[in-house]
Amino acid sequence: MKSKHKNPWKRTLTALAASTIVSAGFIAPALAGDDGDAATATPIKHVVIIFQENISFDHYFATYPIAANPAGEPKFTARDDTPSVNGLTGGLLMANTNSRQPNRLGRLQAFTCDQDHAYSDEQKAVDGGLLDKFVEAVGRTGVGCKPDGSTVMGYYDGNTVTAIWNYAQRFAMSDNSFDTGFGPSTVGALNLIAGQTHGVIKATNPVGGVPTPTTTTVPGTIFFPSGDPVGTVIGDPQPLLDDCSSPTSRAQAQLAGTNVGDLLNAKNLTWGWFQGGFRPTIPFNPVTKAPAVCGAAHTGHPGVANPTDGNPANVDVHVSIADYVPHHSPFQYYAQTANPHHLPPSSVAMIGKTDQANHQYDLSDFWTAVNTGHMPAVSYLKAAAFQDGHPGNSDPLSEQTFLVDTINKLQQTSEWRETAVVILYDDSDGWYDHVTGPIVNPSATSVDFFAGPGNCGTPAAHAFAARCSYGTRQPLLVVSPWAKTNFVDHTTTDQSSTLRFIEDNWRLGFIDGPTAPPAGQASFDRIAGSIMSMFDFDDRPNLRPFILDPASGLKIGGDHDDQDRH
Repeated sequence: MKSKHKNPWKRTLTALAASTIVSAGFIAPALAGDDGDAATATPIKHVVIIFQENISFDHYFATYPIAANPAGEPKFTARDDTPSVNGLTGGLLMANTNSRQPNRLGRLQAFTCDQDHAYSDEQKAVDGGLLDKFVEAVGRTGVGCKPDGSTVMGYYDGNTVTAIWNYAQRFAMSDNSFDTGFGPSTVGALNLIAGQTHGVIKATNPVGGVPTPTTTTVPGTIFFPSGDPVGTVIGDPQPLLDDCSSPTSRAQAQLAGTNVGDLLNAKNLTWGWFQGGFRPTIPFNPVTKAPAVCGAAHTGHPGVANPTDGNPANVDVHVSIADYVPHHSPFQYYAQTANPHHLPPSSVAMIGKTDQANHQYDLSDFWTAVNTGHMPAVSYLKAAAFQDGHPGNSDPLSEQTFLVDTINKLQQTSEWRETAVVILYDDSDGWYDHVTGPIVNPSATSVDFFAGPGNCGTPAAHAFAARCSYGTRQPLLVVSPWAKTNFVDHTTTDQSSTLRFIEDNWRLGFIDGPTAPPAGQASFDRIAGSIMSMFDFDDRPNLRPFILDPASGLKIGGDHDDQDRH
């Protein structure tokens, strides 16, 4: 028997899909919650964005849903009705035009070195759409990587990224979602919350530098076009407004402009960015003004053997990893949403609300809020560095532990019925992917190399510089009782698509306001593809638990068994 709300949800879904047209207004009816939650356009009252690090789509899903299943690794067997994805097949695996062929990485290769993922070099790897310069442009060698640079062509399958493949089997995934722009972590993080990397009003070089450059480039991190006093982030500067940044070792930046936190605050909605290691080990001293110190750390790569590739001296990879990474914390770049001294919430009841913490929290504060009935409407979760998936300081198995522990706990909360978890990544790390993203925002500067020096298409007059987009294809999954089962979405989306979903679900409006700025200056939220087709609001939510083992990634209590809804 179909639920009574079938037709209203179907009409809502249609309206949401229509709203992704750039000029369309949002017309779906508001749907109030039954427990004091704010009205939403869908049954989703809580969005949890799990924002992980440095993965391309092919790096995790190249052969999905077919795994090699060697002895000694968790076995993955796909459901018979599993749809195919745009992965590596045929010539792409055996006769690839890159100078090295794609190679499977098993659980013993879970630790790898970090690849080159600079704004310019990622474009060089694409080589105008030929996608044949990955080894030369972004491949690296070192501990955990082969000496010939071929590790950049490596991919995992369901015997290592087992949990993620199992989530794809039970819920919904995309095989056509892209990094909004080329470049490393901060670029992706800013696009996640603002759809915009332009707006740098203050910047410093690593040893102090000039506080407000006008016609300079802070090397590798911020691009200032000649004559423009406002710059664009293309690398990983740290937040200027953060006690735990390191001004002597890395450039710092402050941005002006609007982010999603401003939109949520304007509607009095609860929200927060929750990051591992945010709570200082030495608090800010209000008397001496001594800055807070973020000294929490974990031993990296627990349960991962030392790599054999590129490690002839058997260098120990199980070293102390600082939990907090300042340039992974995007709200800290904006004065209106920063918590410079890492102050704690004034009370449990204020988590998600505006107080001295200003919506910036330690990851543990999320679970405090959830366990006391104060789960925010919108929560961004950032793992401590050893579990964020970033090569070098993390790995797929450590990441899997974080993802599984988080999702297992969320499924046991009373809010799960109204929750959507979105798993996505900040950048590709340079890992090979065989799909060229559409160029939706051209750029022609000295740091652009998409189709040759200075060439990423022809930008509009007065377009903001150094925002060549879209970048590399990346994984995106929706885990929710309302997600379609074993579904692969082919809609073109990007990191700002989650921003667009939040805007539409709570009627926040666009980052730039009701009127679109000139071409090349707008936030990407206006053109972001919708993730709505990954949901099924035409039936009742599937509340049957899907609990995985954090070590193996395998389902506890059986195999894929859950097409029915309850």
